Amino acid sequence: MWLKKAIVMAVLMFALLLTVQLNNDLSAYVLGIKQGGIVDAFHSDGSVSEKNRLLKETIEMEASKKRIAPINATLDRVWMAIPGYNGLEVDVDQTYRLMKDAPEHAPIRYVYKEIWPAVSLEQLGKHPIYKGNPNKPMISLMINVAWGNEFIKPILNTLEKENVKATFFLDGSWLKKNTDMARMIQAAGHEISNHAYSHPNMSRLDRQSAFNQIAKTEALLQSTLQVKNHWFAPPSGDFNQMTINVAAEQGLKTVLWTLDTVDWQHPPAESIVRKIRLRVEPGSLILMHPTDSSSAALPGMIAAIKQKGLALGTVSETLSSKRVTLVEAGP
Repeated sequence: MWLKKAIVMAVLMFALLLTVQLNNDLSAYVLGIKQGGIVDAFHSDGSVSEKNRLLKETIEMEASKKRIAPINATLDRVWMAIPGYNGLEVDVDQTYRLMKDAPEHAPIRYVYKEIWPAVSLEQLGKHPIYKGNPNKPMISLMINVAWGNEFIKPILNTLEKENVKATFFLDGSWLKKNTDMARMIQAAGHEISNHAYSHPNMSRLDRQSAFNQIAKTEALLQSTLQVKNHWFAPPSGDFNQMTINVAAEQGLKTVLWTLDTVDWQHPPAESIVRKIRLRVEPGSLILMHPTDSSSAALPGMIAAIKQKGLALGTVSETLSSKRVTLVEAGP
């Protein structure tokens, strides 16, 4: 009788110890998931791999040092609406997954992800835009086309040679007469946007006329080029709040320029290049037209911009909060 009781007690104690061990293993497994979803950081017996634990700790520690906070869109007293700029942080889990099977002393290759600002350009309301975020190392060439075709092909050839995409703002009456040339611009990969229909001074129009100037060109862009447009550039830079409002009603933001080549006055190409070299900065929107001066100056303009370490993109790309590259400003 006594022997049976001893056997029963021994079996119960073994079962109790086994349950405790299983619970500890399960707790360690759950803890590993809660701390970042890393299951393979544990051995089959539930203990943490020392190599993986140190790797995860190192990544987390470095992630806190490498984080770059996003910059909110803001209203500037001079430049009006300025887009935000995405921040940057290390994706801890993706970095761990990339490195967990690497040799023990291999340098860590960090995987980054962007952090969006709390305030976007859309949240600022109806305001003109003159430039991109000054922390974004990108600029745009804005080429307004209302007349003159002689220099469009040379400009397109230079842009193709330099692998640069620009934004062409087309006057509607020009587009109606020059559909094939507009398609050639589009086929080269450039962005196409709205420059009103008959190049009026928008601020002098009544509300309905202003609306129609934009709407008529927008309809042509959609019917002839199937363009889904986002931008309106008022002819001669002439606008008022009503202009901004009627453009916004059609889903367009009003965009102007940071630097003007004043190429319609046909200055020497060297003077345009010198102006760009001295004054271009991150976020600049550079106004051009298809003139002899801009066509001749364009190679030098692009060289001066690139020498400053700035990328050239479309207006949509420059005014986006997205980073030029994930690590272009990373530590």
